[in-house]
Amino acid sequence: MSTLRERQLNALKQMLNLNQPLTKNIANEPTWKILIYDRVGQDIISPLVSVKDLRELGVTLHLQLHSDRDSIPEVPAVYFCSPSDENLDRICQDLDNGIYDQYHLNFISPITRHKLEDLAASAIQSNSAVNIHKVFDQYLNFICLEDDLFIMKHQQSDSLSYYAINKADTKDTEMEVIMDNIVESLFSVFVTMGNVPFIRSTKGNAAEMVAKKLDKKLRENLWDARNNLFHGNTGQGGAFSFTRPMLILLDRNIDMATPLHHTWTYQALAHDVLDLSLNRAVVPENTNATVPIQKSNTRICDLDSKDPLWSEHKGSPFPTVAEAIQEDLDKYRSSEAEVKKLKSSMGLDAESDLALSMVSDNTQRLTNAVNSLPQLMEKKRLIDMHTTIATAILNAIKSRRLDSFFELEEKIMSKSTAVETKAVMDLITDPSAGTPEDKMRLFIIYYLCTSQFTDDEYEKFVGALVAANCDVKALSYMKRWKGFTKMSNQYEGGGTKTVSMFSKLVSQGSSFVMEGVKNLVVKKHKLPVSRVVESALSGSESAAELTWLDPRAARTDSAGRARSARQQPPTDAVVFLVGGGNYIEYHNLIDFAKQQAANGIPRKLIYGATTLPNGSQFLKQLSLLGEEIQ
Repeated sequence: MSTLRERQLNALKQMLNLNQPLTKNIANEPTWKILIYDRVGQDIISPLVSVKDLRELGVTLHLQLHSDRDSIPEVPAVYFCSPSDENLDRICQDLDNGIYDQYHLNFISPITRHKLEDLAASAIQSNSAVNIHKVFDQYLNFICLEDDLFIMKHQQSDSLSYYAINKADTKDTEMEVIMDNIVESLFSVFVTMGNVPFIRSTKGNAAEMVAKKLDKKLRENLWDARNNLFHGNTGQGGAFSFTRPMLILLDRNIDMATPLHHTWTYQALAHDVLDLSLNRAVVPENTNATVPIQKSNTRICDLDSKDPLWSEHKGSPFPTVAEAIQEDLDKYRSSEAEVKKLKSSMGLDAESDLALSMVSDNTQRLTNAVNSLPQLMEKKRLIDMHTTIATAILNAIKSRRLDSFFELEEKIMSKSTAVETKAVMDLITDPSAGTPEDKMRLFIIYYLCTSQFTDDEYEKFVGALVAANCDVKALSYMKRWKGFTKMSNQYEGGGTKTVSMFSKLVSQGSSFVMEGVKNLVVKKHKLPVSRVVESALSGSESAAELTWLDPRAARTDSAGRARSARQQPPTDAVVFLVGGGNYIEYHNLIDFAKQQAANGIPRKLIYGATTLPNGSQFLKQLSLLGEEIQ
């Protein structure tokens, strides 16, 4: 059963093989070609394929569509871009100038008939129609970040943000465009998976609009006998074999506290502190720059699933990660010491005749050591990279006291113990704790999760926030939001417990100085999103609040719905958040799937979102919304 990421990667490889099915002998001798992409294409390719992989697939040169490109004759040019007007103009310009001899045009989302005719007319005019070998619709309009995580857009994603969907002056036409973009992307996801989902969505918001539009689009495609994309067309067979997944569409408004929540797991911390995007983290190298004018150097770290430490620990609490890195480092040091010992035992340090006589017995050992060198070097590179990332995160935790924020927010959200107003107030007024943004995030979570909030209290907090240099614009939006939405007691369980202080790290003189950071272990709990997913997949009564659509059903009336609702709910699901997702929910869902698997119900869950803003980016969007109200 291949994952969504593997299927998208296969589609890309097939495209780079000039849309021929992949066979064994390609590996031996690829056709050399150049790849030309736009911003959207670049974002889709970069988390999946490294430059080295591109080289292996026969791509000698990869260029931006809108850069100045020289003419390269006799080499096929593969275009991978979205069919926007400016891109098509540029392609026509290339045809006019006859830059390449063979054009293979691949559009990320389907090109309309009208635009295709314009392109054809332009090709005939410039007398280059012969050179266009293929035009393909690829249906790859989404970015796969992990095997089970995808987003719609990365660059220029403001048009799909929470702010764009919820701002007061969005015209109906603009809203239609946003919804159509989301539907276009989701449609691509299911074409790539080769399966038509059942659709469930929350009612009365943007998610429901998306659900209805997607249902209509899938229906039209299924009834279109000529172009049906789900009829054994992909050549790869459905990813989920015969079971159809359930698509659960949720609106960001279902839970506004989690996107602002400070976090404690590795991947989510990297996202929050180091702005991890498209699986790349940017780490400042000299954090103690004494000269403020001097720009601190940054190092770009690529985190991918081939890295064992990352794939195992991206969802682990930070202290566990620090211990794992330390263990890896110790293992590496011991293997390095072995190689050194071997060298000295062979007398290779001293140039002597004796060294030559000893070589024969030790040849075998030396060969083994030499063979393991490349793996050792790679291990060292990964350990160095994780050490750099973890040190940068640790510095941020210490300087912003993120552990205190995290602990307090967990208490507030889990409602396990009554949190005194004083504890929140103390952290907000403490000048050494956190940035103004951290304080705003804490207060909004406290405000959302506390049902009884007097006006006096509210004013007192606002005063304290203003005194702490916070931008309080977001509060006017949150106040109105809370008035509209009944935030029931959604967060159960959870909370943290403090365990003995990183004993392992402190005793071994580790490279991480952990003093003064709390070692928190998160108790397992389910966030609102995971809870909705659980009830939808178990077919419980509480899931009746979600609308039910089935694009394959001939009847859409209530009788048809009742019949399909009586069926056994599917085991697999794609959970999609309209208005932005986050790594906290993603890891929470994965934990839920693991827990279900332990109970003997294997589930395959995929988490998707329009965008992945981190806490401070989400707060900025709330401030923009608050600005409109004032």
